[in-house]
Amino acid sequence: MQHTPSTDSLGNPVTLHDETSATALNDFVEGFIACEARAVNVLNAAADTSPIVQASCAALHMFAESANAPRNARPFIDQALARAAEASEREQRFVAAIAAWVSGDLPRAIALHEEQARLHPRDLASLKLGQYHLFNRGDSPGMLRLALQALPTAADVPYLHGMLAFGWEQCHRLQEAENAARHAITLCRKEPWAHHALAHVMLTQGRIREGTDFMASVCDTWTGLNSFMVTHNWWHQALFLLEQDRHAEVLALYDQQVWGVVKEYTQDQINAVSLLARLELAGVDVGHRWADVADHLALRLADHVLPFLDLQYLYGLARAGRMEAARTLQNNIAAHAATRTEAHERTVWQQVCVPAAHGLLAHAQGDWATAVEKLGVALPRLVEIGGSHAQRDLFHQIWLDALQRNGQWAAVQNVLQPLVNGQPESVRLARQVGVVNGVLGLSAVNLSPFHKWPFVSPILESTHD
Repeated sequence: MQHTPSTDSLGNPVTLHDETSATALNDFVEGFIACEARAVNVLNAAADTSPIVQASCAALHMFAESANAPRNARPFIDQALARAAEASEREQRFVAAIAAWVSGDLPRAIALHEEQARLHPRDLASLKLGQYHLFNRGDSPGMLRLALQALPTAADVPYLHGMLAFGWEQCHRLQEAENAARHAITLCRKEPWAHHALAHVMLTQGRIREGTDFMASVCDTWTGLNSFMVTHNWWHQALFLLEQDRHAEVLALYDQQVWGVVKEYTQDQINAVSLLARLELAGVDVGHRWADVADHLALRLADHVLPFLDLQYLYGLARAGRMEAARTLQNNIAAHAATRTEAHERTVWQQVCVPAAHGLLAHAQGDWATAVEKLGVALPRLVEIGGSHAQRDLFHQIWLDALQRNGQWAAVQNVLQPLVNGQPESVRLARQVGVVNGVLGLSAVNLSPFHKWPFVSPILESTHD
C-alpha cells in the first residue's frame, strides 16, 4: 500500500494511506486544541486505515465520557494497533496512549503523553489529551508541567497559552495564569479556553463585575465550538451573575445557553446540575427545570467514567425527586469502588467518592447531620476526584448549607466570613453572612474599620504622643 508522508497543521509529520484524509485529520487536531466542533470531522476519514486517523477516531468516541465509549472506540483503536508498524514513532506513541485510555490504563496513557511532550512538543493534541487526564485525576502541577514542556517550541500557537493559563490557574498561580490567558487572546481573540481560564482567575480574585464585562466582551467569538466549551463558558458567566443576585438573568442563561445544546452529553448535564443546585442554594425557585435534566441523568446509573461526574448525576437525580434512581446510583458507586484495582482510582472511589455520594444524598433528603459528617470527610480530599476549583465549589456550598440547616452556626460563620473577605463584590455571600450574623447576635455590631471604634481612639492617640 502507498504511504504518503506529509505534515499536520502544526508541522508534525503524518503517515496517511489516503492524502485526502489530511483535511479531516487537521480538523481533529485544530478543532480539539481550539475546542471547536469540527474535531468530529475526522470521522469522515474513518475509511482511511492510517493508524493516526484511526486513533483520532477512537479518541473522539472516548470523549463521550459514557459507559459505552470504550466499546465504540475499540474497533478504531484495534485497527490503529494492527497497522501501527506502518506509522512513525510519534504516531505510534499517540496510538499507544489512546489504546491505554480505551483499556482504562490512565497512568500509562499519561506517561506516554508526557513522553510525547518531551520528544514532540508540537503535538499539541497529545498534550491537551494528557492535560485532560491529569485534570481528571486532580494533578494540576502535572497539567502545568506538560504545557511548559511545549513552550519553547510552540510559543506561536495561541491555544498552547490557553492550556498554560488553565494549568497556572489550577495551581493557584493567578498572575501567571492571567498573563498567559491575555497573551493567548492577543494572538487569537477567539481562544475560548483562555477566556475560560481568565474567568477562573477573576472569580477567584473576586473581580465579579470585571469578569461579567470581560465574558460579555468576548462571547461573540463563541461560535462553532463544541458543546462543552460553549455551555461551560456561559456557565461561568452565569456564576458571575449569580454572585450579583441577578437571578432572572441566570435563569435566562440556563434556559438559552447552558442547558439544551447537546442534552445527551455529560458535560452539558453537569453544567446544568451545578447551576440549578447553586440557584437553589441561593434561594431561587428553579421551577420544573430539574425534571428534564433528570430524564437524561437516569440513563447514567452504570456509567462510572469519572467520580466527579457520578457525584453530580447522583445529586441531580435526588434534587429532581428521583430517589429510587439516586439510591441505585449510590449503590452502583459503592460496588464500582469495591472493584477498582489501580491504586489512585481505588483510593479516590473508595475514600472520597463513596462518602461524598452518601453526603450528597443525605443533603437532598434533608438529613443535615449525615450530610455534614460525610461531606466533611470527603471535602479535604475533593481535588482527587478531578474537576476545577470553581466546579468543586458546588460541594462546599452544599456542605455549608447542611451546616447551617443543622444549626451549626458558629461553624458556618467560621467558613463563610473568609469567603466574604475574599469576595467583597459578592452580593450572594454578603446576604448569607448577614443571616448568619443575625442568628449569632452579631448583626448590630459595628463592623466598620477599627479606628472608628470610640474605645480604640485613646490607644491610638497615646501611641502617637
